[in-house]
Amino acid sequence: MPFLRAFGSYLPARVVDNAELSAKLQCDPQWILNVSGISERRYATDSETVVDLAVAAASDCLARASVGEIGLLILATGSAERRFPGPAAETAARLGMAGIPAIDLPMASAGSLFGLALASRLAPSFGRVLVIAAEKMSAVISHPPLDANTAILFGDGAGACLVDPAEGPAEIVDACLHSDGASAGALSLEFGQSIHMNGPVVIRHASGKLPAVIREVLERTGRTAASVDVFLMHQANQNLIDRVARALEVDSAKFYSNIARYGNTSSASMLIAAAEWSAQSGFRAGRPVVFAGFGAGFHWGSLLAEGR
Repeated sequence: MPFLRAFGSYLPARVVDNAELSAKLQCDPQWILNVSGISERRYATDSETVVDLAVAAASDCLARASVGEIGLLILATGSAERRFPGPAAETAARLGMAGIPAIDLPMASAGSLFGLALASRLAPSFGRVLVIAAEKMSAVISHPPLDANTAILFGDGAGACLVDPAEGPAEIVDACLHSDGASAGALSLEFGQSIHMNGPVVIRHASGKLPAVIREVLERTGRTAASVDVFLMHQANQNLIDRVARALEVDSAKFYSNIARYGNTSSASMLIAAAEWSAQSGFRAGRPVVFAGFGAGFHWGSLLAEGR
């Protein structure tokens, strides 16, 4: 299987803390922290686009990877500014990669996980695959009517990962992907509208499906939850991350979390977390790392990589 070569990320400069947001939403800053685990998030400027965020994260990733030719680009986002074309082709052109295939994954929250899984299968045919996830959720949540239950959660940012067919600090061992549209209406976003989220339904599905799909990839690869070095999940809500840890009977400290500082950046969050964790710690030889995500659709999955 291919390798995870490098990660990168980009977070806008503007910090929006709970005090600023609560004044706008007329709610208690402490309530925001209690229900989400979020203290602050980043907002892009009005002029920054999803492509701008994607290019910045990809450039960071490529600088860390120190490699040349890229054979394929995959870009996941649930907050693109237009119906078509998607941002992938423009991002590739901005990166000097015009002419290579560029695939859009219009998937919220689970997009980066699906992108990594697809890249692991496509890299042997296309060569190095650059996976990017970029979200400008501040533009999405600003549509009236403002809903405190969703507006408190989201921030902007982008993450990237280079999947290499031949080398890298961690080998992708296996991935499990699932989709079920039966409850698609529980979490949705129409163009020009605000987010619709049936919180109890989303949390119920995520709380059950995430531990199950993590167990699935562990069982398929002959590992145990206790053997995992770190779990890198979509940063949806700290309470949800803690629920998954309890369901797997794993210390929550093994679940890397930066949601307190960045909020929920939808499809970008898992790669932003991976980039930050990689810079701080990184893969260790023979130690598995599990990636997992759940999002609108519903789509969910897990991926296991092992340090070399």
